[in-house]
Amino acid sequence: MDGVSIVGLDLAKRVFQAHGACSNGHVIFRKKLSRSQLVAFLARQPRCIVAMEACASAHFWGRAIRDLGHEVRLIPPIYVKPFVKRQKNDAADAEAIAEAAVRPNMRFVEVKSQRQQAGAMVFRTRDLLVRQRTQLINALRGHLAEHGVVAPQGVTNVRILEAAIEEAETSLDLLIIETARLYLTQIASLSEQIVTLEKVLQQEAGKAATTARLLTVPGIGHVTAMAIEAFAPPMETFRRGRDFAAWLGLVPIQRSTGGKQVLGRTSKMGQRDIRRLLITGAMTIVRWASRKAPPEGSWLSRMLERKPRMLVAIALANKMARSVWAMLTKDEDYRNPVAVAA
Repeated sequence: MDGVSIVGLDLAKRVFQAHGACSNGHVIFRKKLSRSQLVAFLARQPRCIVAMEACASAHFWGRAIRDLGHEVRLIPPIYVKPFVKRQKNDAADAEAIAEAAVRPNMRFVEVKSQRQQAGAMVFRTRDLLVRQRTQLINALRGHLAEHGVVAPQGVTNVRILEAAIEEAETSLDLLIIETARLYLTQIASLSEQIVTLEKVLQQEAGKAATTARLLTVPGIGHVTAMAIEAFAPPMETFRRGRDFAAWLGLVPIQRSTGGKQVLGRTSKMGQRDIRRLLITGAMTIVRWASRKAPPEGSWLSRMLERKPRMLVAIALANKMARSVWAMLTKDEDYRNPVAVAA
């Protein structure tokens, strides 16, 4: 095993498959390892490249293997699939990972730090609670609509339903009232937990210099700043701002062929959490500009005159992504383009 230059590792919960190869691609070993054997086995290997798919637990193992002195390469699973030969099994997957990792133009995923994953956990937990609260509100609205109690959508309109339930002369059955109170109790509890997590995100966003710089961008708040901190790789990974926007899925999808360029809708091929938050922040700016006229002659003013608002919001989100890349790579604060032009 002295000639091992790359190890392809197929991750799992308990049983791992390792595929070792030398520099010319010849197979040196194929070995099945238990969870307790993995680190000890890799510690005995000479320093080499250890490649894995960027899937669940990959960042944890990436940090542990990197501490052993190996070079860790994480590959998106979709880029490994073309290298899998006939029949899918753990050995074939590990071999495909090793072959994909040595391709000169392969794209890799940066190993996330423990702090990044902690921020991602807080963000995802908040997102989960928000969706659960929305489900409860919609379920309550649907049930009460069957009994003539209606209210507009949105968490702020729950008080209308609550007032109708607690009304002294209500005609609703007692069983309906008691069941609706269960919904209201759960909604109130989730709202408290969401507020608590938002305070945590706000505190964490204020600690790092990068997130504090991002907060100066119009349309980016504490949640968006923490999402960029948790999910985005180092901005030096991208050559230009457009590459970061493309990584987020904020560029048109291409169906070009025969030398003819054909562009379609927004690709949505990328990090959906950051993309969704940037579009939401951009839509807030667009709505504000629709009520209060933006500066005359500005890019936003010209776009709103001839394009639909949603299209303008996506274009603005693309510009915001490019601004984020420029600010973080050049260590500069946000500069308002209108003020600079003036």
